Amino acid sequence: MRFTLTAACLLAALVAPASDWPMFRGPDLNGISREKGWSSTWSTDGPKAAWRAKIGLGFSTVTVGSGKLIATGHDGRAKGQDSVWCFDAATGQTHWKHSYPAPLGNKYFEGGTTGTPTIDGDRVFHLSRQGDFFCFELATGKVIFQKQLVTELGVEVPEWGFAGSPLVEGKLVILNLGSHGTALDKATGNVVWKSGKSSAAYATAVSFDLDGTRCVALLTHRECAAVEVATGKVRWRTKFVTGYDTSACAPVVHDGALLLSGESAPAVKLNLRDGSPVAGWKTDAAVQFNAGVVLGGHLYAFHGVGGKPGGELRCLDWQTGATKWAQQGMGVGSLMAADGKLIVLSETGELLIVTASSKSFEVLARAQVIGKKCWTVPVLANGRIYIRNVPGDLLALDVSSK
Repeated sequence: MRFTLTAACLLAALVAPASDWPMFRGPDLNGISREKGWSSTWSTDGPKAAWRAKIGLGFSTVTVGSGKLIATGHDGRAKGQDSVWCFDAATGQTHWKHSYPAPLGNKYFEGGTTGTPTIDGDRVFHLSRQGDFFCFELATGKVIFQKQLVTELGVEVPEWGFAGSPLVEGKLVILNLGSHGTALDKATGNVVWKSGKSSAAYATAVSFDLDGTRCVALLTHRECAAVEVATGKVRWRTKFVTGYDTSACAPVVHDGALLLSGESAPAVKLNLRDGSPVAGWKTDAAVQFNAGVVLGGHLYAFHGVGGKPGGELRCLDWQTGATKWAQQGMGVGSLMAADGKLIVLSETGELLIVTASSKSFEVLARAQVIGKKCWTVPVLANGRIYIRNVPGDLLALDVSSK
């Protein structure tokens, strides 16, 4: 039986304009944009900058919908605060900004914001690292409701704080919070179902259909679970342990299977029906943070070798796990895809357009577009590629076909 995205996710994809990017990993939750006609070639100086902004320290990426861009960052001045920003996606004009008290949270890394907000129609949903949940009005930034979920539910805060993005499924918002997730009514914020109080992991839930029932694949503290969207019932669980318990890489759902990976944990492929390993699939590659994309029967993602942290862009056969090619020199990079091409951002801020081919690593264009450390996935939306670095420089590049 062929598994597909949930009906609610498909509905969201139909409602959202084809070139918007309203949620983490895009409207289809797979890191692939439906946008075509954008320019994938440019001079050695790179695409023209449409606008720039400073948003504060963080690792979260941006979302784009209804002509607006949502981003987050941390400001360490005074007692420290996180901010959710809303910009005009075309011009960079600030529409609104909402700030709230938040610690830097720089244990073994720079700290700052991690989870990406979600745009759903005229609303924006955001979960902070400490469990503050917000629903904003997209046009104005008005807080429609706000909840402190750690206090309300008594759940454990993961060692590095919550990092998963809100996943809208019909009338519910699914959060990676608690033992096997939490569901809120998206209209009111009321808890619809909850699981245990033990630590969540850091990855965003991904939806799929299991024998006609809407489910999400949810990476928890030391396992992966398939959880029913409507009820929170766990359909299956399988052990999955990563280095330092940092399960931050979103599950990849494709063609009836689920790919899991994480720091020092070579990728494994599971059957969606019951969570059992797919026979004959094997790799030594470990995807540390950014899940990668599946195109033409191949997975493109940044990996480590022999369970070590990332630093190598690989093309893997989706069916077997065999490496078709590997390219070093870009550090812990990130990527998305559009129109049969990979949009790749290196750890040092070099932007590359690469042909999505299993035959070889073929660069169509490349340019150094931003400085300092970059671990955040680039986003293509409406003829612009949006890029941020860890200190919080946000850059909009014009790749519209003119």
